[in-house]
Amino acid sequence: MSHSGDTSTGTITTKVPARLDRLPWSRWHWMIVIGLGTVWILDGLEVTVVGNIASRLSEDGSGLPISDAQVTGMAAALYVAGACSGALFFGWLTDRYGRKKLFLITLAVYLAATAATALSFSVWWFFLFRFLTGFGIGGEYAAINSAIDELIPSKYRGRVDLIINGSYWLGAVGGALLSVLALNTDIFPKDLGWRLTFALGVVLGLVILLVRRHVPESPRWMFIHGRSEGADELVSQVEREIEAETGSRLPEPKSALTIEQRRSIGFVEIARTLFHDYPKRAVLGLSLFVGQAFLYNAITFGFGSILVKFFDISSGSTGYFFAAIAFGNFLGPLLLGRFFDTVGRKPMIAGTYIVSGLLLFLTAWFFNNGWLNATTMTVCWGVVLFFASAGASSAYLTVSEIFPMETRAMAIAFFYAIGTAAGGISGPLLFAGLTESGVVGDAVIAFCVGASLMVLAGLVAVFFAVAAEGKSLEDIAEPLSARRAADGDKPSTRAV
Repeated sequence: MSHSGDTSTGTITTKVPARLDRLPWSRWHWMIVIGLGTVWILDGLEVTVVGNIASRLSEDGSGLPISDAQVTGMAAALYVAGACSGALFFGWLTDRYGRKKLFLITLAVYLAATAATALSFSVWWFFLFRFLTGFGIGGEYAAINSAIDELIPSKYRGRVDLIINGSYWLGAVGGALLSVLALNTDIFPKDLGWRLTFALGVVLGLVILLVRRHVPESPRWMFIHGRSEGADELVSQVEREIEAETGSRLPEPKSALTIEQRRSIGFVEIARTLFHDYPKRAVLGLSLFVGQAFLYNAITFGFGSILVKFFDISSGSTGYFFAAIAFGNFLGPLLLGRFFDTVGRKPMIAGTYIVSGLLLFLTAWFFNNGWLNATTMTVCWGVVLFFASAGASSAYLTVSEIFPMETRAMAIAFFYAIGTAAGGISGPLLFAGLTESGVVGDAVIAFCVGASLMVLAGLVAVFFAVAAEGKSLEDIAEPLSARRAADGDKPSTRAV
């Protein structure tokens, strides 16, 4: 085994995962949640604001020569394309160079691109920086989800992951209400209000960056990539802080893990691991992401059109209705999250998917029979999305914990890209005509497609979901390096 400062590689035995998993909840964990989780609020703010200010951007005097179709069509598609490509690109870098470097870099990309969007003077400039904003946000998903799951104790991992992913909808509420304020020409001129909404995203991002600087690298990533001493030192420091905070000694960690340290992993090995070693889990991940993507698109793509066309709601007031269902989306993971750790992953994942799909079928039936008004329709959507949001958030939790450590960020990136592409590319192609036609039956078809895929994904979860609650990540999916260490030679072993 070679030694090179804190970057030596070889075969080591470590208790770092067990030491992290037996920690009680502490101020240190809150710092991680705040530092890493707040990016979803930014994403929700971004997507919602752009959708709601589309009409203002296309008006004469906005300072940008762009049409409404270009904002909701090309700009939205470029944002999605950026998110998909950013997830894959930064996901690979995250597994190779570490969680901390990448969650700082991806936030910096987001900040720079959003600031440039606020300064848009032409259509091509706006398009370019919508793509780059998505590129940064997509990278965030892989870096953040992998870091969260590797730093949060196994007892709390499910609820924390769900609530953090569900916080997207707090941003959506803020974006919907912010757009109402920004579009008020009694307060801001036409060519200024929409720019200020993007500028606010920059301000929030800078605050997050200040907090995030204090979030450490994942010790799990460190000990696999030849930085075992640094991992041990970091966990020891956290243990001392928590013992000082609680005034009691921590129990001894139970299990040790022997792994062969490695610098990187290639795409071929990642693909083989996901689809050859864990085919049922790969099918589960794809099903969950595609199901939630189509359900959300079935509702959200026609949301404004249905309220305006069928219930005579003015286009300027739809933001209030959207804020209401967005809040319901946040409540789902917030109130149901703990049951994913107590009742269990399989019944909760399958249950939230199937229940939300069946409720959307019921909503479609009510709507088809003319039994709903704008308020009751919004209530129905809110109830559907209460369950669907918990299910959708659990999709991110699932793919981040059921594959080996070395492939985690890339697995998140891959399934996120597939789901986002399905929602942002296939969804609009399928649903745009159906929900905007003004024909009740067409909108009902859109609802039924989304509901069917959600129920099917729930049935896949019944058979393929993994009972990961309360388990160490290394017990759910053994690290590739542990398998290699067990099968291969062990030139030397150090205890960490």
